[in-house]
Amino acid sequence: MTSPLPARARAEAVARERERLRALRERREAQSADSGIDGFTVRRWRKAGVLGAEAVPRAHALLRELADLAHDTAHEAAHDALADALRDEPDDRLLPAVRAVLERADPTAVAATLTEVHAGGFLWLSEAGEQRLTALTTGDDTLAVPASEDPSGAAALLSAFVTDGTAAFPPRMLPRVLPWIPLSVLDDLIDAGVVGPEHQPWQYRPEETDHAYLKARLVPDQVTDEEAAALEWTARERRNAFLAGGEPLPSAGDVYDLLERVADGDASVVKELERELPRDLVLRLRRLLDGVAVGNWDRDIWADRGLWRLIFALWEPKAAVNPSRSPLHALMALRQAYDLLCMNDLARASAQIDKLLSYEAADPACRAEALNFHAYTLLLQEELDAAAMALEGICDAHERAESNLRMVRRRRAVSRNDRPAASNPYLDLGLPHGAASWTTRYRDLRREHVRDVDMSAWLNSAMKRIRDAERDEDWSGFFVLPLDLDAFELPDEVPVTFVPPLAPMIRRTTSRSPEDLGLVRQRAVADLLPHLLNAPRRPDRNARTHTQ
Repeated sequence: MTSPLPARARAEAVARERERLRALRERREAQSADSGIDGFTVRRWRKAGVLGAEAVPRAHALLRELADLAHDTAHEAAHDALADALRDEPDDRLLPAVRAVLERADPTAVAATLTEVHAGGFLWLSEAGEQRLTALTTGDDTLAVPASEDPSGAAALLSAFVTDGTAAFPPRMLPRVLPWIPLSVLDDLIDAGVVGPEHQPWQYRPEETDHAYLKARLVPDQVTDEEAAALEWTARERRNAFLAGGEPLPSAGDVYDLLERVADGDASVVKELERELPRDLVLRLRRLLDGVAVGNWDRDIWADRGLWRLIFALWEPKAAVNPSRSPLHALMALRQAYDLLCMNDLARASAQIDKLLSYEAADPACRAEALNFHAYTLLLQEELDAAAMALEGICDAHERAESNLRMVRRRRAVSRNDRPAASNPYLDLGLPHGAASWTTRYRDLRREHVRDVDMSAWLNSAMKRIRDAERDEDWSGFFVLPLDLDAFELPDEVPVTFVPPLAPMIRRTTSRSPEDLGLVRQRAVADLLPHLLNAPRRPDRNARTHTQ
């Protein structure tokens, strides 16, 4: 039930209608003298509900338009009745002919005809219809209309809008309004929560663009790639490109930029990312951060390989990592062992290597690296027989392992006092074997340990051994590790579980568009067609006075 307009507004509407009628009577009086229409014709039209000499030309203009419509609809009887009226011979067939034509016309033509009937003061509508049409033309959209007399739902929709009660629009009326209301009005109903996915408004719209647009606003996951392309929905295209691992469309500073940095292991954007994610994903991110302290995460976290770089950037294990916990832990254990060897922290490195060797379910590549690491620690302790035994099981599958085995066997054939340093000098500098940047690293370490005599001697020894190898182009005296750098690479994937759900498309229409509300009012006028009479109403006393 809609609330009425304030009394003052209603009084103003009534005053405007009275002024319209007064002006209409004055025009009739002023034009009757020089209209060129004789009194006999005026009286004949008066019987047809057209009052005054100046109203006759308006009736002619209106009927000519209706005659064209009658011709288009092949309604012969109506066309004949209209033709007779245009010869100033209107009879009791006129109004049924008008109704017959309008019943086949579109709502726009119906509304235009009824509006002209009202403006011309023709007595062709019932009193109730005349009152409702007056209210609509004067802007009073709060007039209560029974649902049975509101076939398109336009009156109920106007009432809801004018009283700012859009959210209270009755859902039972939606099947009436969804097929025809302007898109901006439908967007207003969506924003008010009146129309939701359960109403499937796209099923009422035959236009492909409307169909796709409404799905994008309410059920974005159901939009096809073709529909998204037609809509030029860049937000969806950007999301899909990110999920596919490709280059997303440029949009600096959005959530996908932050997720790209997370995928690269940039921990500095975590707080900023929290502000961009929905609540459930924020909680998921915090679970990831909480797991860093203990080095343990639920399966749903470590199963997203796109998060591994971030986890590795945040996690600094305090003890040997158990590789059996997950594939992520296995990779961390392997990298941790290598890093500790490069740091010459043999005690912690050996503890981590022991964990790797005890992990029986390790993949062959990981196990081969662990055995090679173990052989290296044995080499550093001059336990050459044990080092050779560790390498013999993997040398057939890895060329570097075979080279390491040959190096261990040559060393074993040399007396202990004559053996050169056992360590790999590149690793002594904290670099992978054969790194071209060793000279820069050497200078940086010398500056860092300029007052440490023992460390300086260690670094100088490593430098000399590398230079000798480069001069002779012979690195066969160095134990090589790792066997395959690819086994240490972090996944190059996107963090799919942190990608927010596809958000509905933001509306692209203007809210409360006056033009589209005008179309709703026009439809409400067209709904008054049942109030078109089969015979004109009798004129009231004021009309008789001014048309004698």
